[in-house]
Amino acid sequence: MSHISKYLWPEDILLDVDVANKTQLFNDIGRHMEREHGMSHEWLIAGLSRREQLGSTGLGEGVAIPHARIEGLSQIHIAYLRLKTPIPFDAPDGKPVSDIIVILVPKQATEEHLQILAETTQIFADSKFRENLHSCQHAIEVKSMIESFAW
Repeated sequence: MSHISKYLWPEDILLDVDVANKTQLFNDIGRHMEREHGMSHEWLIAGLSRREQLGSTGLGEGVAIPHARIEGLSQIHIAYLRLKTPIPFDAPDGKPVSDIIVILVPKQATEEHLQILAETTQIFADSKFRENLHSCQHAIEVKSMIESFAW
């Protein structure tokens, strides 16, 4: 099992999310994680925004991996959002993003955090994977695709 699928639950896979910019995206992520996991909406927005100020988490090819260390978090949480319409994300290739993989880790993050980032980058660099992912209509299909990615 990949590190990603270990922490990505179907309820944290959101398809056809309608946002216009990063601020709206981070607000939606914060509200979702607060509703589903009891996390502080404000802490999440602050953490994701702080990390983004250090440099864009846009990878290119329509993919971004916003991530943050969150005070008081006891375990890693991952969410996947597929946007209805791509948004600007200051990616190196200048392309807007539609695939968002959010990684939230405890303040005292472990080596596993870096493994998840590396794994996510590897999976989403695969154009065939992204193409197949975009054909998924349900969260469970997305989860299954990530679980079955050939390493």
